[in-house]
Amino acid sequence: MATKPSDSKEVFKAYLEIVFSYAGTLSLSKELKKKSIGDIQAGDVFIKGGSPGHAVIVVDVAMNVKGSERVFCIAQSYMPAQNIHVLKNPNNEKISPWYNLKEGQALETPEWDFTTGSLYTFE
Repeated sequence: MATKPSDSKEVFKAYLEIVFSYAGTLSLSKELKKKSIGDIQAGDVFIKGGSPGHAVIVVDVAMNVKGSERVFCIAQSYMPAQNIHVLKNPNNEKISPWYNLKEGQALETPEWDFTTGSLYTFE
């Protein structure tokens, strides 16, 4: 349905209702591009597509002084999006809230596990 351009709050809310009704982890997992853990960047997401599914977003990436180890922080929220929070690393309290993964490893968070190959990026 075509409509005239609008900058009203009501029209924007109606648009978001449509997007939130059809966009989720299942559609994201089909639309985004898979990515290697060695190329992880802030803004990438780990996705377990489905109903229910889940996604966590990479909010920061750091490298040690020698440049040999990369670590990252992830955050999550629930629907409706509320109270986004950084996740603790339940498997390595020494570096928590940072995570580190080698290629082929799964990501284990306090509430969700993400299989190998579940890192995606927006094109």
